[in-house]
Amino acid sequence: MAQIDTNISTSSDGFIANRNGMLALIESVRTYQRRSVDKSAASRERFEKRGQLLPRERLSLLLDPGTPFLELSALAGLGLDNADLDKSVPGGGVIAGIGIVCGVRCMINASDSGIDAGALQPMGLDKQLRVQELALENKLPYIQLVESAGANLMAYRVEEFVRGGNLFRNLARLSAAGLPVITVTHGSSTAGGAYQTGLSDHIVMVRGRSRAFLAGPPLLKAATGEIATEEELGGAQMHTSISGLGDYLAEDDRDAIRIAREILAQIDWPREQAPARQFRPPRYDAEELLGIMPMDHKRPVDMKEVIARIADDSEFLEFGENYGCATVCGQIRLEGWPLGIITNNGPIDPAGATKATHFIQACCQTRTPILYLNNTTGFMVGRAYEEAGIIKHGSKMIQAVSNATVPQITLYCGASFGAGNYGMCGRGFHPRFCFSWPNAKTAVMGGEQAARTMAIVTEAAAKRKGGEVDRAEIEALEQRIIERFERQMSVFVTSAYLLDDGVIDPRDTRAVLATVLAVCREGDARQPQRMQFSVARP
Repeated sequence: MAQIDTNISTSSDGFIANRNGMLALIESVRTYQRRSVDKSAASRERFEKRGQLLPRERLSLLLDPGTPFLELSALAGLGLDNADLDKSVPGGGVIAGIGIVCGVRCMINASDSGIDAGALQPMGLDKQLRVQELALENKLPYIQLVESAGANLMAYRVEEFVRGGNLFRNLARLSAAGLPVITVTHGSSTAGGAYQTGLSDHIVMVRGRSRAFLAGPPLLKAATGEIATEEELGGAQMHTSISGLGDYLAEDDRDAIRIAREILAQIDWPREQAPARQFRPPRYDAEELLGIMPMDHKRPVDMKEVIARIADDSEFLEFGENYGCATVCGQIRLEGWPLGIITNNGPIDPAGATKATHFIQACCQTRTPILYLNNTTGFMVGRAYEEAGIIKHGSKMIQAVSNATVPQITLYCGASFGAGNYGMCGRGFHPRFCFSWPNAKTAVMGGEQAARTMAIVTEAAAKRKGGEVDRAEIEALEQRIIERFERQMSVFVTSAYLLDDGVIDPRDTRAVLATVLAVCREGDARQPQRMQFSVARP
């Protein structure tokens, strides 16, 4: 394949400005992520008095030493618990991600009980539903480290109660799909949350700490008048010896994690990962990814410069180079594995949409995964493009994206506007994984375009009614719309709402892609023992 020759000058003013802007955004991401870690760690004294480990200490013991953990949706709920971002604690009250346990790649869902006793935070439900979806789609064993005060009754919302049933339905589906569900109940698992424990195939409980009941002592007394202690009502000793809810009785958190690891070690689950392939790293330093993308999404950028810094040996076999040039398609290898790429050097025109459709179908024929590097302001508009069939050809591209039979990974590198977001496999099209760079922006259109559109509509309405156009009012309207769009298109908003699976440092792109592509390969090759029903309690 041809190697990409770079035209980037790392000493130019533009590159340096881009790099400084990106570094500032990365620091903001890390600041928010650290806040969650620090907030949870602030509970250390309380946990130690109870003889417990902090949630991230439990996670560290569960994972194989020295293996990576791909944390997902770390910014979930940012700004939704507190509109002041300087006080907001993201994460949704859940630590979730993909890691290696006893040589097995697993999806892990751990209650962050150092924060509000593990009560679900904004977007915590959606975050758990997303990781369950990923576990099902990629055929990953599912491990839960449970200690949760459940829903925050002071912030009760009926729709979340109803939608929360999906959590339990998915646990039953995971089990029936042949994917082991292993749960360590470190503390409370109450009310509806008791089914988070109950709908597990293997349950470990901790003596003196685990609690599982449909109604705790206060609710029990209020509902029936019966008086019982937490230990009598739903303690580990009772559940492992009388009710049969618990399968294993652990002495403390460390012992519980040991047992969970032994359970997984005894399951005959495929541990043979595909042998590493020979490859050459990119010819250009990943550090240079910091300065390629402009902070202003309206400035053009050659996305081949990005490809050159993630592809093996910076090689790229471009598909249809001279046709629909603003839509760039082609093949690379990433750590020796073939990967199709679709990206944008401008809006998508009829030729670009047609080329992308062809390329997606060709990738499906050869079972080649596809990576979408989003950087587009959308599909081309105008009389000439309408006459050329932009809707028809754009629809073909969207049909191909919707029905592709290979894993599709989406990475928001720049703008992802309008129907371009759909054609480039946006979150609504269920890519297998979806990540963002800190500079990414997602919206139905740019703020200026939205403001001018509404200004034109408002002016026309005023003229139809015979009134005068108030220029000051129009300008104020435009400014409000621009501010609204600019605020919502930020990655700190889109990631807070789970519109991606996490914000990553551009320098980590190749490593993250290698991990999730391995997850996809292994999942597609794996054939778990499916059952008609999930494993039931005795």
